[in-house]
Amino acid sequence: MKILIVDDSSTMRRIIINTLGRIGYSDVVEAEHGKAGLEKLKLGGVEMIITDWNMPEMDGLEFVQTVRGQNASIPILMVTTNAAKEDIVQALQAGVNNYVVKPFTPDTLKEKIESLLG
Repeated sequence: MKILIVDDSSTMRRIIINTLGRIGYSDVVEAEHGKAGLEKLKLGGVEMIITDWNMPEMDGLEFVQTVRGQNASIPILMVTTNAAKEDIVQALQAGVNNYVVKPFTPDTLKEKIESLLG
């Protein structure tokens, strides 16, 4: 399964990639913001997206809304520092399937991913 990680922090991308590797997902593509994420999506094969909210060029919310305009079914997990209830509701309304607040444990990320993938 190919997973796209969209986060402007290379450190956060590395943490997510390492966590994914530990739970058996090694086919990962990275992007540093939403616009780059859309370019990676165009290449095809992505079956799940993990995205940050706060990024330059195109933030996670705009990215999710754009993806949803093109693909209604791909699972999207938002991993962000935005913890307010209104933020979570806004992300879900934009089309996010699940939500993780930073900082998170590898177990939390694993649980959210597994719940998304069934």
